Amino acid sequence: MDTYAPEIAPPRSELLALDEHERLLLVEQYRARARITLPNALLHAVMHTSFENQLAESVPEVVAVMERLQREGLGRHDALHAIGSVLAPYLAELLQTSPPVGDAHAPYFAAHQELTAVRWRAS
Repeated sequence: MDTYAPEIAPPRSELLALDEHERLLLVEQYRARARITLPNALLHAVMHTSFENQLAESVPEVVAVMERLQREGLGRHDALHAIGSVLAPYLAELLQTSPPVGDAHAPYFAAHQELTAVRWRAS
């Protein structure tokens, strides 16, 4: 895999064959090519890489929300950002509270159920 474009799903096997640093680098290179200026480009790349990893690993909840958001009219890149709008507060809460009891990912996946294209566009 030589390049990354968020509107096109990367081939799973090629993405998973790369190490984490190579995946991050591909996302950062995309941003640079697209001349997108961000306050925290590394954090943006980490988030994109995280979602792409979850999709490539076929995490059912993430695959389902991605497919639903696209059916609701979001492009793939916007759908990735919508998922990010759920992940960012979830991670912030994890960093500020005691370790959760039970499935630590349950709140993240539950938030997917409430996420819609309409809500994300309005946010």
